[in-house]
Amino acid sequence: MTRLAFYDLDGTLCSSNVVVRYAFFARHHPSKARALLKCSKLLLSVPAMIGLDFYSRTLFNEIFYREYRGMKKEWLQELEGTLFERVIRPSIYAGAKEIVDADRAQGFRPVLVTGELDCALPAVVRYFGFDAVISNSLVYENGAATGKVVPPLIAEAEKVAAIERLGREWGVDLSQSKAYSDSFSDAPMLESVGNPVAVNPDRRLKRVAVKRGWPILELKRSAARGDGRSAVAALYERGRTRPSLPGPAATGDHDGRPR
Repeated sequence: MTRLAFYDLDGTLCSSNVVVRYAFFARHHPSKARALLKCSKLLLSVPAMIGLDFYSRTLFNEIFYREYRGMKKEWLQELEGTLFERVIRPSIYAGAKEIVDADRAQGFRPVLVTGELDCALPAVVRYFGFDAVISNSLVYENGAATGKVVPPLIAEAEKVAAIERLGREWGVDLSQSKAYSDSFSDAPMLESVGNPVAVNPDRRLKRVAVKRGWPILELKRSAARGDGRSAVAALYERGRTRPSLPGPAATGDHDGRPR
């Protein structure tokens, strides 16, 4: 039976995020006037976007990706390699690649599950050696982004649906599979497998992990101390993945909306 290991990207494997990566594309827009306009608009929208992300990751992605409207597909693809070297690679946590490599050595096929756009991911996929990618894609017309995302938009519960579809296609036993994430919005994704791990968990996800007895891996703090790889090794030595019990994650709904 095939077993998979699913990995969130932002906050789990690296510290950069969709906003930082969009800012890179915006700064390098071929038109200096458009670059200035897009960067200025982004700075002004940050407080509202933070609140929107807390309320609903799905709604955040839907609205935020409208900022890509008018950007050329060919141009985004040409910049992707530079984006990885300048923005993503320096933000990858020490020990992150070791997690993926160790899971593969144990017979798990690694899969990236992220709300990021596919145009930003090819070098990430090559670096970590993912066997498959679940991500979002922009809709293009005449080679330019419309600001819309190809449905279904990958976030929150839709991550679970995508994981389950892939599981059926590949004949995967999800109860024997693994998942890693940092965000409470991904609690449904973590619950969809038998071996969830909370990585750099936010406050709400940490409460869930403690209540459910899920392993917690602090790559962010370990990286600051320079011992990220040691933290990963210690987690494996403790028998880092334990079966999770079925049922709701914790207090509050899985969509992370304040009640």
